[in-house]
Amino acid sequence: MHTLIFTAEIDDRYGKGRVASRIGLSSSAALFSKETDLFNEIKQANEVQALHCILLDESQFLTREQVKQLIYVTDHLNIPVLCYGLRTDFRGELFEGSLYLLAWADKLVELKTVCHCGRKANMVLRLDAEGRPFHDGAQVVIGGNDKYISVCRKHYWQAIEQGSEQAIFGYPAE
Repeated sequence: MHTLIFTAEIDDRYGKGRVASRIGLSSSAALFSKETDLFNEIKQANEVQALHCILLDESQFLTREQVKQLIYVTDHLNIPVLCYGLRTDFRGELFEGSLYLLAWADKLVELKTVCHCGRKANMVLRLDAEGRPFHDGAQVVIGGNDKYISVCRKHYWQAIEQGSEQAIFGYPAE
């Protein structure tokens, strides 16, 4: 099957135009920015070689218009589109792309992450250079495990309120 893969231009953690999984799989990818017309890019690529699927990583960085374009790809070009990305930022607020994907997607599948306490990790803490959580700043700062940690809601608020490494890892014992 021929799949067209996209990733956000601003995310260069694995190199420009590369997507990678935590288990070590990687692939080259076309880049998208806020200005990219995804419908036209996909339509043109489909005219060169029939596409069976679109895979879009870092979908939280999509605009409202781009989510509409992906709907048109599904509904008018009959090409399935799979989007992977974060739902919320480190402040617990929806990204623009996530907001419209949540509203308009045909199907949602949540990939679950587990907090250190064993509960579902549905929040993300941003860490400073010393590993302390903080709650202010730009919505988008590209990073991985060095800058972000997934936690449950209880430990998220505990860490924000206490602002200490101990709060992140659940000490003192509850």
